[in-house]
Amino acid sequence: MTETVETRVKPAKATASRRQLLKLSGAAALLAAARAALPSGAFAQSAGPEVKGTRLGYIALTDAAPLVLAKEKGLFAKYGLPDMDIAKQASWGATRDNMALGFKNNGIDGGHILRPKTHLYSTGKVMQNGQPLPMYTLLNLNQDGQAISVSNEYKDLNVQKDSSPLKLAFERKKAAGKELTAAMTFPGGTHDLWIRYWLAAGGIDPDSDIKVITVPPPQMVANMKVGTMDCFCVGEPWNEQLVNQNIGYTALTTGELWFKHPEKILGMRADFVDANPKATQAILMAVMEAQIWADKMENRQELAEIVGRRQWFNVPVTDINKRLQGDINYGNGREVKGTNLYMKFWGEGGEVSHPFKSHDSWFVTENIRWGKFEPTIDIKALVDKTNRADLWREAAKTLGVAGAPTVDSRGVETFFDGVKFDPAAPLDYLKALKIKRVA
Repeated sequence: MTETVETRVKPAKATASRRQLLKLSGAAALLAAARAALPSGAFAQSAGPEVKGTRLGYIALTDAAPLVLAKEKGLFAKYGLPDMDIAKQASWGATRDNMALGFKNNGIDGGHILRPKTHLYSTGKVMQNGQPLPMYTLLNLNQDGQAISVSNEYKDLNVQKDSSPLKLAFERKKAAGKELTAAMTFPGGTHDLWIRYWLAAGGIDPDSDIKVITVPPPQMVANMKVGTMDCFCVGEPWNEQLVNQNIGYTALTTGELWFKHPEKILGMRADFVDANPKATQAILMAVMEAQIWADKMENRQELAEIVGRRQWFNVPVTDINKRLQGDINYGNGREVKGTNLYMKFWGEGGEVSHPFKSHDSWFVTENIRWGKFEPTIDIKALVDKTNRADLWREAAKTLGVAGAPTVDSRGVETFFDGVKFDPAAPLDYLKALKIKRVA
């Protein structure tokens, strides 16, 4: 063994000390052990990730679970990233500001974010001084698992998928000189788009009939408790907590609005990804493996116990575990068990995790609808620039995922009100919508 190592590493100088040779032999053994622990290809070209880790942000929402699990279960370390830091963010605004700083300036290089944020950051639409921050969508963290909840002030209406019963109630309240508010978590983000779609489908203009405000997810329940909002859209566990505290009720889960809709993503700064391709692949594989684990129903109770811990969400397990398993207590006397509306993390062949470009096209189109983007924006160019499904497929191949998606479109999507979105003709969809900010 000594001769082999000496010949391989010191052909020009055969005077290595015994101590040096022992060090070399030990390093070779460690490398061999690391290779054995990782899937084939993870140490391509005999080299691991360019860095030992970076910092990813997350908000206390159940769909951040894959990042938490990848850390808790040692998956980042397994893929050569022992120094990964998964850091809680106070709000989506704080996430944006820390993303702009980057890890080198004590911020973050990526993390659990609302899917449209990749487009909003990259174009500078929500950044300080309109300065673009190039970003990539690397994978879809989950499908479904959000909800729209209503204050108990409207308990007698028992509002569900059809929001129209609220229209007259809102008009009466407004006529009495009272302010109406619908809360979401970030302008142009998923929750903003879900609640706007739902209100508009019922004939309620989210810009003129009610005021849409921004509230950080962990503050939703407290704000509704003191009567500062009429309805809100947020991820779990906050809708379930609202019901458990008998402050309001869930009108519908977002899976009822658009079944198997994309939601949060793992998004990262483009400069990190471009400079660290092997580290990016390692991050992807660790998070994908965590998604596979999280998707198994037998693991849902443990998942709830892990993320509920003080250092992560600091939320009772009872506010998390039921909806994770498809048991929906809507409040207001409606409870359904064993539904398919639970949060999905992986799916067949990773179809949940795969970042379909067709979904990004819908998010950009909806943000045109509400005035966040100009109608002239090149939707396809923006999506192609920011969506890195190619990196996802490369990681899936290395992991040996069977039946992984190989196309960029999931096809025509259908919403609860019968409206269809064809990603090949996004402007036709836009023209057909009645309530919007564009002609």
